[in-house]
Amino acid sequence: MKNIIDLIGRILLSFIFLYDAYDSIFYFKATKVKMTAYGLTWNQDFLLIAAIFLLILGGLFVLLGYRARFGAILLLLYWIPVTFIVHSYWNDPEPERRLQALLFSKNLAIIGGLLMVWANGTGKYSVRKILATTRVRGT
Repeated sequence: MKNIIDLIGRILLSFIFLYDAYDSIFYFKATKVKMTAYGLTWNQDFLLIAAIFLLILGGLFVLLGYRARFGAILLLLYWIPVTFIVHSYWNDPEPERRLQALLFSKNLAIIGGLLMVWANGTGKYSVRKILATTRVRGT
């Protein structure tokens, strides 16, 4: 049962990152406008492409359970700075502060999930475990 829950958790955790990558690709120009609004004006194309790369690679590694710890680190490299830049509720006016504080807390919970993947690795249902236990027959 633990292994099935681990798999479901990795699927749900990786979904937000893979969807964020899709959204950033599909709305590339709008994402750059948002970056400008948050003060991220230095080398936007590089930052956005690097973010998309981290999201896709890290999300797939966590999802598949192949190098999931490394994938979690890649995602943390993106998610921690974004959390403090985008959801800096302490700088927002009162009407937005409650929502931004909630979104900040949600991101902290996601960071906690990534730290759990980093600390515990994957369960039985992962590409890495399947490859490690598959025997190739000689012909």
